[in-house]
Parts: sequence; C-alpha cells; structure tokens
Amino acid sequence: MLFYLFPFLTALFGQETYTITGSVLDDRFKTPVSGASVYIEEMGLKSNTDELGRFKLEISLKEDVILNIFAVDFVMQRIPISPVDNELDLGSIYLESDITTEQTDNLITLTDSELLDDGISSVSVGFLQATRDVFLNRAAFDFGQAFFRVRGYDSQNGQVLINGIPMNKFFDGRPQWNNWGGLNDVTRNQEFTNGLSASEYTFGGILGNTNITVRPSGLRPGTRLSSSFSNRTYAGRLMATYNSGLKDNGLAYAISTSRGWAKEGYIRGTLYDAYSLFGALEYRFNTRNTINLTAILASNRRGRSSAITEEVFRLAGKRYNPYWGEQNGKIRNSRERKIAEPLFLMNHYYESDKFRLNTGISYQFGTNARSRLGYYNGPNPDPTYYRYLPSFYVNSPIGANFVNANLAREGFLEDPQIDWPGLYMGNTTEMATYVLYDDTTDEKQLAINSMGSMEINDRFKLDFGVTYRNSISDNYAEIQDLLGADFHTDIDPFSDTKNDVNGPLNKKEGDVFNYHYRMNTNRFDLFAQLRFKYKRWSIFLAGTHINIDYQREGLFLNERFPENSLGRNDKLIFSNYSIKGGLDYRITARHWLTVHGGYLSRPPVLQNVFINPRENTETVPDILSETIFSTDLNYYIRLPKLTGRLTGFYTRFQNMTDVNFFFVDAGVGSDFVQEVITELDLLHMGAELGLEYQVSPAVKLSAVCSIGKQRYASNPLVSINFDTAGAEEDLINPDGNINLGPADIKDYKLAQGPQQAYAVGLEYRDPKYWWIGATANYLTQNYASISTITRTRSFLLDPDTGQPFPEATEENVSKLLAQRPLDSFYLLNLVGGKSWLKKGKYISVFVSINNVFDTIFRTGGFEQSRNGNFGQLQQDNLSDSPSFAPKYWYGYGRTYFLNLALSF
Repeated sequence: MLFYLFPFLTALFGQETYTITGSVLDDRFKTPVSGASVYIEEMGLKSNTDELGRFKLEISLKEDVILNIFAVDFVMQRIPISPVDNELDLGSIYLESDITTEQTDNLITLTDSELLDDGISSVSVGFLQATRDVFLNRAAFDFGQAFFRVRGYDSQNGQVLINGIPMNKFFDGRPQWNNWGGLNDVTRNQEFTNGLSASEYTFGGILGNTNITVRPSGLRPGTRLSSSFSNRTYAGRLMATYNSGLKDNGLAYAISTSRGWAKEGYIRGTLYDAYSLFGALEYRFNTRNTINLTAILASNRRGRSSAITEEVFRLAGKRYNPYWGEQNGKIRNSRERKIAEPLFLMNHYYESDKFRLNTGISYQFGTNARSRLGYYNGPNPDPTYYRYLPSFYVNSPIGANFVNANLAREGFLEDPQIDWPGLYMGNTTEMATYVLYDDTTDEKQLAINSMGSMEINDRFKLDFGVTYRNSISDNYAEIQDLLGADFHTDIDPFSDTKNDVNGPLNKKEGDVFNYHYRMNTNRFDLFAQLRFKYKRWSIFLAGTHINIDYQREGLFLNERFPENSLGRNDKLIFSNYSIKGGLDYRITARHWLTVHGGYLSRPPVLQNVFINPRENTETVPDILSETIFSTDLNYYIRLPKLTGRLTGFYTRFQNMTDVNFFFVDAGVGSDFVQEVITELDLLHMGAELGLEYQVSPAVKLSAVCSIGKQRYASNPLVSINFDTAGAEEDLINPDGNINLGPADIKDYKLAQGPQQAYAVGLEYRDPKYWWIGATANYLTQNYASISTITRTRSFLLDPDTGQPFPEATEENVSKLLAQRPLDSFYLLNLVGGKSWLKKGKYISVFVSINNVFDTIFRTGGFEQSRNGNFGQLQQDNLSDSPSFAPKYWYGYGRTYFLNLALSF
C-alpha cells in the first residue's frame, strides 16, 4: 500500500526545484574531467560529469549550501551556492591536479610494514587512503606509523571490495593488501564509507568499507611513469601505467606494472622483492550496458622481523632483527614471506537513470608461504633464545652468575645474528638437524555476486546484493633447504611419533612434511538497504544474512591423533543476521547531526574455529557466533572556511573466541599447548574530533584528536589442549585438555594501538604549484597485550605440590601482573611537492620525512606466557631484565619517501 502512496507523498511535500549546471575541466590541460562527483554533501545529492565534463544537479534549495566537486587525482573544489535564480550555470570550473595523491604511495609503505609480522597485521590504515575526512586522513598518514587503529578496531571489522566483489580472507577476516600492492595508479579510484554509514555496495563492518573501482573508464587517461625511493620497506620502485580512456567505439583498456626492491628495509635484514602486473579491458555496448575484464598479479617476497625484549633492545638497538644472518657475504632471512595470488574478475554493469546493477565473478588462486628454521635434537638457532642472553645467568634460581652473564653479553654482541655456516656444520650427518621450510597455504577462491541500486522515487532508494564465495585451501609444510643434509626424518622429537604414518619416513627437499590438511569454506551473503529522504531528514535501514560452513580434511595420518587426524570432519555451519540503521538531521545546510546504530552477528573466523588444525579435526567446543552492538553520534560543520566532525562512539563485542599456541610452565604442568579463550567481551568507546580551517586560498590549518577507552569487558573462560603421546609422567593429564576456568582480565586495557592521539597540521599550497605541510603528533595510552593464562587460577598453583604458593597473595599477584602503558611520544612529519607542465607533459615531485627528530617509540608488544605460574614469574622478575619479559615492536626512526612522476 505504501508503494501507491509514494507519488502522493512526493507531490505533497514537493519544494521548488533549482537547477545547477556547469563543466569541469583540468586547469593545466584545459581538457574535460569525466566521472567527477558533483554533490552537496549535507543534502546527499550527487551527480557525475559526462565525457565532456558537464553536469546537471537538480535540488530543492531554501538556503545557502556548498557545492563539492571531486575527481580522482584532483584537488576538491568547494563552491558556496545561494538560492537566487531557479537556474544557475557555473560555467567552466577548473580543477587543480593534486600532487598530494602521491601521499597514497607514501601510505602504501606504511601498510607494507603492517605485513612484516603477524602480531601487527591487524591495523587498518589501508582502509583510509580514499577518505577526505580530516580525522581519518590524519589517522592514516600520521598516526598510522605508530600502528594506531581507528576506534581500536581490528581490520577484520572493515570490508574491502574490488569492483564490488569482497576481498577479505576467510582465515582471519582481513583484507590481503599484498594482492594488489604496487598498483597504486589503478587502485586510486576508491569510495570509502565510514563506520556504520550507509553504503550502496555492501552491508559492511563497523569500521566501514572501501570499494576499489578498477574500470578503465573511471581512471585518468594517459601514460604515467614514476619512480620512488625510500628507506622504509623498499629502497626503490618503478611503475608504469597506461590508460586509453573511453574511445568512440566504446572500448577502454588499462595496463600497469611495477617493480620494487630492497636488500633490506629500515629494520635490518628485511629484504623486499616485488613485482605487479595489471590489465583491464572495458567495452560499453551502449549507454546502459558495459562489460569489464580485469587481471591482477602482485607477487612479493619480503623478510620479516621480530618483536624483541627490552634486554635485546638495550644490547642491539631498535633496528635489530634476529631472523637473519650472513651467508657467503649476503643477507639471508630465515623468516621470509612469499605471496603470489593472481586475481581475475569479470563484471557486467547495467546503468539507467533509476536503476543500476553490477554482476561479477572472480577467481583467485596462488600461494602464501612463510619460511622458518626447524631444529631437531640440536641447539636452538635463534640468537635471542633465552639461554644465550645475559639475563639467563642473572636470573638463575641458584643465584646470579655475573661472570657467565658478561660472557653471554660479549658473545651476543660479537655474533648477534643467525649463524648460517654453523647450521651447515651441524648437518654433517645424512639426517638433518636443521631444516629451512615453508608453512604454505595454496588457496583457490571463487566469488559470484550481484548488487544493485534502485531509485523508487525522489525520496526512496533501495540497495541490494547477493554474494556466494567458495574457498579451498591446502595447508602444509614444505622443505625448502636441508642445509647440506640428505634427508629429514619426519618424526616429532618430543613424543617420538610419526607426523605422516602413511608416507615415507625420510623427506627430501620439495617434500611435504610435518602436516597437511585442506580447508573447504562456503559463504552466502544477502544484503538489503532502504534509504529515505524528507526535507531536513534522511533515514536508512539495512540488514544482512550470512550463512557459512567450514570443513577440515586431514591428508596426513598423525600418530599422535590416530582417530581424528585423517579425513573430513562434520561441517560447522553458522547462520547469522545483522541489522543497522542511521538518521541524519540537517539543522541548516552547514550544520547537521547523524546517529547510527547496529546489532551485528557474525561467524568466528576460520583461525579461531579449529583448535589445532595442523594435527587434528578438534574444534572449539560449543563455539558461538560473535555479536557486536555499536552506535555513534556525529556532528558535522561545513562552513566556507571551517569544516569538521565531532563523533562519540560506543561498541561492545561479545562471545569472542581466540586460539593461541605457546609453551607454558603453568601451575598445572608444562607443555606446548593450544590455549582456547571463549566468552570474551570487549568494550570500545570514545570520541573523535577533526577540524580544518582555510586561513587563505594558500594556507590551511588542521587539528584532530582521538580519545578512546578500549578494555576487556568480561572474564572469559580459558582451557588448554595438548597431545598425550609423550611419556605418561610428563602429561598434564591423560585427557589432552584441561579447563582452567575464568581469566581475571576484566578492565585490563586492550593492545589496540595508542588509545589517545592528537595532531595539529599546517599546509601551504602555492599558486605556482608547489606545496608543503607539517604535522605535529602526540600519541599516548598504548599497551602491550596481556597473557591470559597468567590470570587464571592455574597461575597461583605450585606445579610441584599442586597447592597455591603461600606468597601468592592478592597484593603480590596484582603487583606482579599490573599492566603499565608504553611510553608516550611526539612525532613530527613533513611533506611537500612541486609540479610542472612542460610541453604537454606533467611532472611532479613528492617528498615526505617521517619522525623528523628520530624519536624512539614502541608501537606495541605482548607478554610472554612461558612463566605461567606465580613462583617462576616472580623469580624471573627479581632483576630488571627478566628472561621472559614482554616483547615489543619498535617504530621506525627518521625515514624518507621520494616520488618522481611523469604524466602525459
């Protein structure tokens, strides 16, 4: 019935219509800019320029507004509009090329650094490169180097799409930025939706979502050549891109390639070796139907780095990395990461005045491998192994031995890296003591989706979408180098049991060993959203349904788990519903309020479903779907010279699950365990402020701040699992698992990056096409991740007696387990650039210097769980250099980035 009332309501509430027209041109080349967005932000009205750069916008206007004109690679224009005549022709509007887009390349070096180690891979600055919000811009380009997380959210709470197809991985829920790394020229056309705001592409997550459009018709035509130099993750990079633009015959195509390299980055021993290829072909059949074919290959190999204790930092400095050593005069990193996962997409677009439909299919395959050194009945090759450091002798339970501690110090300083020649000498027999191998995932993923938008009338708009995704991944260890030995015996050295009962006992280079299993995942998503506008109000309501199933298939019969290691388990099926909504109220055309709220139910990610998938099919018992309640309130101001946003937010995560692996000397016994944490709740709340003031046409000031409170909000349940194949007297218990009860962690701070961040910035843009900017930043309230098992009842027990330690009083335990913030710090960043137009060729230079004063700071860290009982942890902390102290990642010191580009 409401459907029949829509025309009546539209007529009843109709207002006088004003028509705004104009043409958008490149100020250097005086050529039309097609595909530019022309919109009045506070009214939600938008138009795009055609092939000739023309636009037409019809609005109901009663007061002054500001017209925004934006195109990729150009500076946004903001034009005040007053309701004088019913028709307003703005004539030619010239957009200046935005040299600051090279800052996106600068950001890529930061997102690269996220990927050097698993512990810091969850930051989210990569999502924010497309935003024009001043706060989010600072969060990406300035706070990002300190691994700041917007609202403390992990990147799995945001969604990345390419041409509307989801890219987040099933394993951890996070996007794999490496899959399109080095292709900045063709991935600039991005649309970011912040938080719970309405998106026409997807339901999204609470962090928001980014849709990357790689259609040639949406990219800037011409040729672009660039070279970059840096001392961060890579030393040099070359990139070349050509885009034909849309031809008269309806054809457009684009190609791009890049090559990046470094013997080592800012962190010692972190090599970088990458190349990328891109090709896209688009054909417009008519004004309504277009087909797009895309191929992406981004291959990269890089050396990883490790968190280190404060003792190691004092010995070797912030750039130290224990994962590498020299072999034949060359750097060799034992922990390399190699990713090559080609991606192919095909999209059909249908577009009319009132209806748009994007139907796509993608296929991705390839390898993600991480190397490591295995040692079997031989000394640990890690130069920072606790027995090789001075603290081992200082913290000895039989008394400090300072002579040996000094010898250990001298030995470490003399040879602080992996001794590759020594490993070859240790492999003098036929059977390997040391093996270099890859933990490898070979994944094939198919995705099919269709999403659309329909304008029911001037006030109602419907968005919808459906997606199916299937992933099959083979997971295994593969021997890369026997380091001079003839074979490796595939036996677990701790229990003397076979890893592959049905396979050969002795494995050679190129053979699969240790573990081999397959994961099969199917996911089906439905999404619908209704948007409504009336006078000063706009409202939206969105919902989604997710159905997902996980299944493990063991390909090795493991002697430690003969009954549940080989073959398939029953499918684990999760069915989830989520809903979100928002309301915008326009107080005036320059002041408005928005409020959003959402209740989300989502399945746990694959890595938190199976307890020990390498060896058996056991899953987390009675595992629950995660639920999220989130809301935010926003105030926007859009004056001709002052723009800004003030936001307050509150988010609660419930029924979270986490699985961790480590060796522990717990009160209930010692073993290598899988720790399962369930019924975990998290609380994120705080405020964000971003202001930007245009002092003059050339000078701009900005100020932003983030004040957050991110804490554990429950005392979750903890259990540990272990194999029972060892000697009976060494077992914690014969069942292979034990419930440790709740962990007393409520109100401990989360390790989600700095919880408070402040910045002020100054930018000068000269009419003669040069530009400089400076940002002063202060970051504080950062914490290391806590050990959960040390907050359980097991921590209080003496493993020798099974009774509580007499000294484990509440006061002593609280003092020992107190959480302390990492040091606060200041960072000064400088950026600048210059551009020229010479004989029809556009030349630009961009440079940035981060951390100008070379400040030493820690970006994060974690408590080690080895000392899992009070007595052992107390003994270890008697000195100022505990053997199992927390490990920290240290931020980059003074670094630079230089980009030279030529466009024509």
